[in-house]
Amino acid sequence: MPTPRTEVAAAVLDGKIYVVGGFGGPGGLVEVYTPAADNWTTVAPLPEALHHTTATASGGRLYVVGGYSSGWNPVASVFEYDPVTDRWRRRSPMPTARGALGAAEIDGKIYAVGGVAPDGRPNSNANEVYDPGTDRWSALAPLPTPRDHLALIAWERRLYAIGGRVGGSYARNLPENEVYDPLSNRWMRRRAMPTARSGIAGVALAGRLFVFGGEEPRGTFNLAEAYEPGADRWITLTTMPTARHGLAAAVVGETIYVIGGGPRPGGSYSSANEAFSP
Repeated sequence: MPTPRTEVAAAVLDGKIYVVGGFGGPGGLVEVYTPAADNWTTVAPLPEALHHTTATASGGRLYVVGGYSSGWNPVASVFEYDPVTDRWRRRSPMPTARGALGAAEIDGKIYAVGGVAPDGRPNSNANEVYDPGTDRWSALAPLPTPRDHLALIAWERRLYAIGGRVGGSYARNLPENEVYDPLSNRWMRRRAMPTARSGIAGVALAGRLFVFGGEEPRGTFNLAEAYEPGADRWITLTTMPTARHGLAAAVVGETIYVIGGGPRPGGSYSSANEAFSP
């Protein structure tokens, strides 16, 4: 990644990885990585500078939901990007403003889970779904364990809310693994992650859920762990070359790209782009 950044978000459109927001770069920076050419370009910036936000692809467009702006102010903003026109437009805001939340797409709808609420309130347990076709939000069964800086991964039409922290402090990391079924509107608890972590990145590939990085008071993690939903078990993988938190992960083909993040706890930055082939 040309610009060192942390607390970034990423999503894939047409085989390209869009890396959005974060600390360390110009406000609203959006950089695009093309694995096939191994090169980076920039596109139109976000209309609002955000960090600790989310990026999700749906219907050939990119959606950036929530995050912090103006320092540490949680927002409800929703922006839609059209790669054909290279333009952003503002969409209906979330019912609950949140930063450091998770977002994922199932069947064309975008789910926004957890995060930090405004005004110093406790961690949010909000679980809200957005329909891009109608530009409307709906509230769903709340997250059982309210937390922020979690990974939210969609796999086989279910959401997996993994790890995170409470009270906004990485001294209070969690190993939770809670699964949401949109059909029944219910959550259930599955085997916890072996290592309590927050500020992590997670993706799904070939029947496994992969979780990378994180931070704690003693430093940052280079851990890579994978969860197998069918067996309800975790396995430890080869560690990342660069320990980081606030990183992003995205899948193109059979390769996972782990991008950006801070090598030290708190405000640090990197331009790391490391590829993992399970």
